[in-house]
Amino acid sequence: MGGPEHFSDTATAQRDALRRLDALTTYGSIWTGEGVGGRDIYAQLGIWLAATQRLAAGAGIANVWARAPEAAEAAGATLAEAYPGRFINGIGIGHPIQADQVGADYSTPLATMRQYLQRMHQEAQHNPLAVPPFPTVIAAVGPKMLDVAAESADGAHPYFVPVAHTAEARQRLGPHPLLIPEQSVLVDPTEETLAAYRHRLSIGTQISHYRAGLKRFGLSDDDLDHQTDKFFDTVAVAGTPELVAQRIIDHLVAGADHVLVSAFGNLASVTDQLQRLAPALGEAYAHRTGAKVAT
Repeated sequence: MGGPEHFSDTATAQRDALRRLDALTTYGSIWTGEGVGGRDIYAQLGIWLAATQRLAAGAGIANVWARAPEAAEAAGATLAEAYPGRFINGIGIGHPIQADQVGADYSTPLATMRQYLQRMHQEAQHNPLAVPPFPTVIAAVGPKMLDVAAESADGAHPYFVPVAHTAEARQRLGPHPLLIPEQSVLVDPTEETLAAYRHRLSIGTQISHYRAGLKRFGLSDDDLDHQTDKFFDTVAVAGTPELVAQRIIDHLVAGADHVLVSAFGNLASVTDQLQRLAPALGEAYAHRTGAKVAT
């Protein structure tokens, strides 16, 4: 289930949707993100975990500019202690505009992320709670941030990337770190929803590190500026449940441990799409024992 665009939905509406997804054993987790301001991601995930019995919940991502690293580690530990085995702490550097919101300096994102993770680790050593182990992954698109994920975290959670990125990221990370890519989808689109979806995807082409990442995988400035079919097919998939399911399997084959299925639309539409997608996904990866798909 999606990111900050769903924060406008009431907690009651979210709980109702989550209970429907919790009943679908095809899915293994639920994820959300944050910017700076608005609903706090850890409080949000506490509501989600309380509303479900089975699903793990992931921060995708908790923004480093929103809180001190000690607070991020303490919040994650609180959820992990309350819901053993059901929490993933995802941390991300966000965007320059978010650093500007709090008067911070974005000029050294790699060093900032390393220092943030180091301080989280130090806080973990002094936490008085008896906390079961829980993973910390970081938003990582470029090769150098993937190296930080391998060296200083438990893995990577890339966003707005193609299947080719998943294959390259697995090679760079090595066999052991977690790799949890996001895949944007639209199940059974209409002409109207497809147009809105393509417009939403175009926003990503204006963000410098997403743009640079996509150019590394063969997209041109023209593809990105005009949102060509090549661009769309690289980062997104829209079509039947069977077509969408195959893209998720492609990520798993390329080396993903888990896939965040990010359906486009409002809360009701996202929940409906994921319900319709579940049988096709179940069939498509039944042969991959233990593989899970995130929502």
